[in-house]
Amino acid sequence: MNALAIQADTVKHSSKAPVGKEGSVEHLHQVLQEMAVTFKFKPGERLNESVLSEQLGVSRTPLREALNRLTAEGFFDFASGKGFFCRPLEPKLVLDLYGLREALERACVRSAVDNATEQEIDELEDFVRKTSIAYEEHLGTELLRIDEYFHESIARLSNNQEILRSLKNVNARIRFVRWVDMDDEQSLVPDEHLSILAAIRKRDKQMALKRISSHIQMRMTQIHANLKEGYSRIYMGGGTA
Repeated sequence: MNALAIQADTVKHSSKAPVGKEGSVEHLHQVLQEMAVTFKFKPGERLNESVLSEQLGVSRTPLREALNRLTAEGFFDFASGKGFFCRPLEPKLVLDLYGLREALERACVRSAVDNATEQEIDELEDFVRKTSIAYEEHLGTELLRIDEYFHESIARLSNNQEILRSLKNVNARIRFVRWVDMDDEQSLVPDEHLSILAAIRKRDKQMALKRISSHIQMRMTQIHANLKEGYSRIYMGGGTA
């Protein structure tokens, strides 16, 4: 299996291409979310709605509705009389989101231990093994898609759609920082994923919880360094694609 064929949910539309007939609020929501998480807007930058409307080939009404949704979801800020702004990369906010991610994933693992079938565990384990080559080859953004797919699959095993929805939101909001983290050495990640699945297979709830927490907390230790690197990439024109 080619790792590029993973079933991750990613937005495939370029932010530079007109939205055209796909100018629905839902589609605009996806496009603008992708622009936000990849920092096509600089942190703290005010969004020019007229320019965005022209760039995306849509009217201001659906654009404003999509921006309002994304603001409610935490991707943008809004100031009365000033408009929408790209949220800054603040260490406390990112740490808070990682803390929320850990709480959500612990809930997912706890439920997966009770609900996941052997076949579901087999399929996810097979996915981890077949995509491990991407970690060996250090394949940047693909690693992030693989990693998000794995963790969201654990949420699917829990059979709780609200937890999955919340986890997707958190993952999107920390995607840029996690992408920077993925550029560091990640060769041990597949083994960590397999160890989490092994604990779920054994129905060992305490071990599974310990392993998922350890896995996430290791990423948290690099937050400040990753934010510094992230700012450098944003202002030097680097991107996630």
